[in-house]
Amino acid sequence: MFETPKEIKPSASSGLWVAMLVVVLIAGACGYFLVSSKGKSKGKEDSPVAASNPSQPKVDADAVRDLKVKRTTMTKDRTGTLAAWLVTIENKSTAYSYSSIQYETTYVGGDNSVILVNKGKLTATLAPGDQKNSEFNDAFYPAGTAWYKFRITGAASSAQ
Repeated sequence: MFETPKEIKPSASSGLWVAMLVVVLIAGACGYFLVSSKGKSKGKEDSPVAASNPSQPKVDADAVRDLKVKRTTMTKDRTGTLAAWLVTIENKSTAYSYSSIQYETTYVGGDNSVILVNKGKLTATLAPGDQKNSEFNDAFYPAGTAWYKFRITGAASSAQ
């Protein structure tokens, strides 16, 4: 009279189909990225305009990037009133020389508050790969200076 119902077993092949679909999607995405990255690798150096003038530098002049401050030392002058700086600067560029180097000095107090910011210009000229020491008096040495900072803000460039 009563029959036992038959158990419905889930098909094992549906899990296999899902796994195969995931593998195909991953392979397709990898193939797409491989093809699209090969198309982007061609840069300006492959263009006929850049190839026609090889003496022109490929990178624009950027004094803040190219001029590296290797060492800074700040002391007081003989009278104890002026800040005397000794700065070593290196030109990392292979294509540009720099002159009229603009700088900014910052004097900071013990509570990390800025006491004085001064701007100036160095007369040194650095050819590509050159390194020079510059010694100069900056400003009246501010009382309460705990630490100081020197940074390059710009320069005039010329291609070599």
